[in-house]
Amino acid sequence: MPYGEGETRSFDLLFRGLEITTGGQRIHNYTQLLENIAKRGLSKEQFKDYLYIFKYGMPPHGGFAIGLERITSMLLGFDNVRYASAFPRDKMRLTP
Repeated sequence: MPYGEGETRSFDLLFRGLEITTGGQRIHNYTQLLENIAKRGLSKEQFKDYLYIFKYGMPPHGGFAIGLERITSMLLGFDNVRYASAFPRDKMRLTP
């Protein structure tokens, strides 16, 4: 959620210098969502099911995501996070 010019209501949690989670307040304003969709040249029709729940009001909410592979990699001392993932992905490998 934007909090001012160049600022957001968000956070990063670091463990030994590595980001293991990131989170923040999500945009809950219907008009602001429409503006962002238009600003990126997308069609609001593509997002109609998602936008529907915001149309009649959505309370402020947030979320975060924890990188379990990153934590595992740090705890086990791996040089590369891909060693901690059962099915690592990169631009050359998209399927197991």
